[in-house]
Parts: sequence; C-alpha cells; structure tokens
Amino acid sequence: MYGYYGYPMFYDPTYVLVLIGVIVSMLASANVNRTFQKYAKIGARAGITGADAARLILSRNDITNVRVQGIAGNLTDNYVPSKKVLNLSESTINSHSIAAIGVAAHECGHAIQDHVCYGPLVLTRTITPACAVASKISIPLIFFGILISWSPLIKIGIIAFIVAISIQLLTLPVEFDASRRAVKTLRENQVLTEEELDGVKAVLTAAALTYVAAAASSLLQLLRLLILTRGSRRSDD
Repeated sequence: MYGYYGYPMFYDPTYVLVLIGVIVSMLASANVNRTFQKYAKIGARAGITGADAARLILSRNDITNVRVQGIAGNLTDNYVPSKKVLNLSESTINSHSIAAIGVAAHECGHAIQDHVCYGPLVLTRTITPACAVASKISIPLIFFGILISWSPLIKIGIIAFIVAISIQLLTLPVEFDASRRAVKTLRENQVLTEEELDGVKAVLTAAALTYVAAAASSLLQLLRLLILTRGSRRSDD
C-alpha cells in the first residue's frame, strides 16, 4: 500500500530533512546557552550593568525617545520599535557580566537601526503581515491541493511557503548588522577592553547562529515540500 507521495504507507524518507533541521536548531540553541553561561560568569572591568550599557549606547547615538525597562525571563531581551521600548531580561538588566552587556548592546543595535531607518529592518516590518498570513495558509493549500490532485493549488501553496520563510532570510542581515553596531559602539566608547569585546562577539555570534539554523531548517522544509509535491504530481501522471 502506498501513500499520497508514492512511498510505502507510513514510510517517508523526506522526514530525514525535518530531522536534520531539528538537530541543527537544537545544536544552535545549546551553543548560545552554553556561550552565554560562560561569559555570564565574567564581570566587565568597568563595573556597569546591561541597563547602564544600553542607556550609554542609546545616548551616544543621540537616541532619546527609547525607554529601557525590565522584562521577565532569561534571554527574552527585545526591542519594540512601535513602542520605542527596549526590554532587558532578568539575566541582563542588572548583571555586570560581559554576556549581559553584549546582549543589551545588541538590542540597542536594533534601536539604532530603527533610528536611522535601516533598509532591511524597514523591509522586514513591511512584509511581516504578509508572511504571517502566508505561514498560516501555505501548508493547508499544499495538502488540500494534493488531496484533490490540483497542481495549481499546490504551486500557490509552495509560493505562500516561500513568502512565509522569506522573513527568516531577511532577518539574518538585520541581526548581524545589529551586532556589528553594538560592538562598534562599545569599542568607540571604550566601554569594554578588546579581550572583553572578544567575549561579546562570541555571545552575539552564537545568538546569530540560531537565526541561521532557523533559516536552514525552513529551507530544508521547503526542499521536503518540493520533493513531496513532485512525487504527488508524478503519481497523478
């Protein structure tokens, strides 16, 4: 007995692609946690906290309309451009560690991007609503198209899925640029020593790799869908 895609029932070798994506994401997550914990144990010689670093960086970049506040959780730090609020988590806001300062500086990088209207950030905001809709309808369209054996609907579903994951690809330059801006400001204002900046770079690189892993996982899922739908079309022929 065979399933929709030409493979024996209950057997789908394309699940290997999903498994690879899961493993890559887990490794990236474990790496960022391990790296953060390593540098969370090392205090900055300047004795400043994550909140201090954030306020200094905002001030040095002439940003006066962004409020720095605490938020529950660990590594839940984020910048909300619509509210001009920089949220620092419990593991960051009052910590004197290199890791905390690095994370706070990174979020300030997003505030700087917002302040200067950084192109990729503006683009990601613009397409986010469309990507959210595409994410909800892509898989149902694909599998309903397979169910009724209608190729145009499958193609529309694939296009919707590509639109949905495009936000993850566009996020990569935004995240790397925010980290670059963070390190640049810390160096120019001599907030940290070069050795401490190496630690900040390690933390921010590990964090950026989680976005790379997420994008890679989505691309693997896209490859899987293409293989499955191609198999479906062949079985229909």
